[in-house]
Amino acid sequence: MGENKNRKTKLNLDNNEVSSKDKSKKTVCILTLGCKVNQYETEAMEEMFQKNEYAIVRGEDTADVYVINTCTVTNLSDRKSRQFIRRAKKLNKDSIMAVVGCYSQVAPQEVEKIQGVDVIIGTTDRHKIVELCEEAKKRNQRINIVKSIKSHKEFENINIDNIKSKTRAYIKIQDGCNQFCSYCIIPYARGPIRSRSLENIIREAEKLSKAGFKEVVLTGIHVASYGKDIGGITLLDVIEKVNQVEGIERIRLSSIEPTLINENFMKTIVDLGKVCDHFHLSLQSGSDSVLKRMNRKYTTKEYRDIVNLIRHYMPNAGITTDIIVGFPGETEEEFNETYEFIKEIGFSRIHVFKYSPRKGTPASGYKDQVDGTIKHIRSEKLIKLGEDLMMKFNSTFLGSSLNVLFEEESKDQPTFLEGYTTNYIRVKAEVSKDLEGKIIPLEIIDAKEEILIGKIKDF
Repeated sequence: MGENKNRKTKLNLDNNEVSSKDKSKKTVCILTLGCKVNQYETEAMEEMFQKNEYAIVRGEDTADVYVINTCTVTNLSDRKSRQFIRRAKKLNKDSIMAVVGCYSQVAPQEVEKIQGVDVIIGTTDRHKIVELCEEAKKRNQRINIVKSIKSHKEFENINIDNIKSKTRAYIKIQDGCNQFCSYCIIPYARGPIRSRSLENIIREAEKLSKAGFKEVVLTGIHVASYGKDIGGITLLDVIEKVNQVEGIERIRLSSIEPTLINENFMKTIVDLGKVCDHFHLSLQSGSDSVLKRMNRKYTTKEYRDIVNLIRHYMPNAGITTDIIVGFPGETEEEFNETYEFIKEIGFSRIHVFKYSPRKGTPASGYKDQVDGTIKHIRSEKLIKLGEDLMMKFNSTFLGSSLNVLFEEESKDQPTFLEGYTTNYIRVKAEVSKDLEGKIIPLEIIDAKEEILIGKIKDF
């Protein structure tokens, strides 16, 4: 699901954001932890509040309503969620506090024990968020509508009409997961797979194109499973249809299972021409014995063959992944197998996570839980390897010409803009600010840690 991110930002004033000192409007502040899906859903909820005449406030500004969109991937995620709830309530003791998302879905009783929580919603029924907050205020009592998600079959359409970013837009195409990896709480938090209708996806892609977006990211909880619940349609069908939307120049996939990739898939997306040569392929471990205990559905040989297939069709592809260190019973030998496998594959970027037992998952009851100090040592070793591999991959493009979609002003150099290549390398260049949102070919002249330096030819 990715790294946890606090969505707290500096207050910006525009038509949809006002200072909390302006009492002519009701105000809401939504704080988000977790993955891109959570961030997408936060934008949708913000829009619901705006349509009901609320203004959005950010950061430490006082709000009438606080919504904490929670994550539960790790114990740290749960703790951060609780900290966010308590911090927000301190800003305005008279505010309405709503807690939504994965943590409240799997542990509603824990959330109920936190003083000051008024509304508890899980990972369904978020379309009721405004109504429930106003009802809680009127009745002056807590409302908890969390219900079992095991048999939930319908994809909840909470569309976004006004995307806040300027360059890259996310389209949520599915929810839920049926994989049940032994360490993962997400199937219990998000329920079974539910696919969004193709027609609805294409309508959003067309709207985004008209709004000027050049790149869309197809995202979800388990994107590779798209269509399995409705039959007769797959992720490849979605990609082909989005590819036909005029104005969209890039299609990027969020994290996918490696087993999705086969010869037909690669041939098709190469012929389409808009799919980015960047694949975030979940690995988790480079040891077959650990993968088996994790209940992953592939071996290292199969994974290697899939990576080779990708590179056959897209030689410059960026391959990124997630790794869990310290899974129960992970021996030094198994860890070394992972280390060597990562080095062999030559990932362009890796995200390293220390195993965190999640109550209710099979792995939490496994024997031989790995000591925290050992997890830390192994994590640091893999992080260093990842940095070396990223620098090695990035450096291969020195002197090349790469197309960059400029996204934002560089924080350390205001005269520079930053953006990403199709294979997900961050690049910055000293260019005019009116190039933000545009795809520009750059000559790569230098490599600095996580970023390449480029220049427009004859600039």
